[in-house]
Amino acid sequence: LLCRNLGLCCFFAQQYDMTLTCFQRALTIAEDETLAEVWYNVGHLSLGIGDVNLAYQCFRLSLTANNDHAESYNNIGVLEMRKGHVDQARAFFQTAASLAPHMFECHYNYSTLAEKTGDLQTSYVLVQKSLTNFPQHADSNDLLLQLGKHFQHL
Repeated sequence: LLCRNLGLCCFFAQQYDMTLTCFQRALTIAEDETLAEVWYNVGHLSLGIGDVNLAYQCFRLSLTANNDHAESYNNIGVLEMRKGHVDQARAFFQTAASLAPHMFECHYNYSTLAEKTGDLQTSYVLVQKSLTNFPQHADSNDLLLQLGKHFQHL
């Protein structure tokens, strides 16, 4: 835990050489129950430096370590959505939501995907779930307003 937290601090302080050292150490000493979190964090670091392929692999490794890691399913869903793989993204968001119904991100991301594909009813239901979990989430509130405008025109 300490190496992982130090690695994140180093990353946000732009001390990339130390970040790598900390996460290498974190991966070496991680126990089974924390390994998924370490890979998840390395995935976020990879996104931060712009390496989407490495991030995807790290999130997959996170799932290998813990097949119930909802945050990794959600993030893979986002990456699949960026690639235009709608069905795969939907499946990852649904899995994340079933594993962690308290997480607002998977509901919001799935809602966004549904809205983009024209499934406004599903989008509306999902954005409401997102807002139930995090009422102050600005993007969810914006999407709800946008959906309200769509429904007014119908």
